[in-house]
Amino acid sequence: MCTGAVGALSNFIERAGVACTSISLVREQSEAVGPTRALWVPFALGRPLGSAEDPDFQKRVMRDAFALLVTATEPTIADYDGPLPEEAGPGQWACPLNLGPVIDDTLTGRLLAEVGRLKTWSSQTRAARRRTLFGVSGAGPDQIDDVARALASIVDAESITDLPDLAGADDIEWAFDMPLLVRHLADDLRTFYHEAIAAQPGSATPNHDALNDWIFGGTALGDTLQAVADRLTQADDPMAALVRGLLIPEGRYKGGSAF
Repeated sequence: MCTGAVGALSNFIERAGVACTSISLVREQSEAVGPTRALWVPFALGRPLGSAEDPDFQKRVMRDAFALLVTATEPTIADYDGPLPEEAGPGQWACPLNLGPVIDDTLTGRLLAEVGRLKTWSSQTRAARRRTLFGVSGAGPDQIDDVARALASIVDAESITDLPDLAGADDIEWAFDMPLLVRHLADDLRTFYHEAIAAQPGSATPNHDALNDWIFGGTALGDTLQAVADRLTQADDPMAALVRGLLIPEGRYKGGSAF
């Protein structure tokens, strides 16, 4: 999969004599870093090969990406023109989470209250799966409140290059420097929310768009992500702009294009 770092790194590997190709989920990001070869696929984030558990479909995508090693003789971002993956439709799914009345109307207070009401559901999914994808920021699953406070603190932070200064969270070794850490704080919170939704009753599973409809349709997390994106915009910094593009799916940022 082509991330910004992988796309940029491909240029250096190519200069050493090793041909590179990659798969891009965010075309604007690939255009910014200029990979040697990239196949842009219009799939959901996190699914660069398309449908899960469909090896034939995944092989087709990989063959298209490897074909660029033959056809692309200069830096190229090619569009995937094959069939689209079969995604589970939004269906009639109901969020089983009672988000309840607002007690603390601050952004941090609303986010912490929302996270608190999701903990039971998220823990059920983790117990059933015996694993979690939470933790890319460097925090542990039991430090979800600290992750929420850290993300919300970015909105009013004087500097976007200083690590969050949280009382009682001195034991967290953040895995990234700022402002890149912002992206991974958001990823951990999204993972937490997705795990909570996975514990919903019934057989219908919301697809990628349905999950984003829910998050950006009125949750405190969606409001926090929008506010953080605004703060990154105000920073007028190239890295902050890149992180903003990774923070909110294209078409969801109220300030226009995320990139």
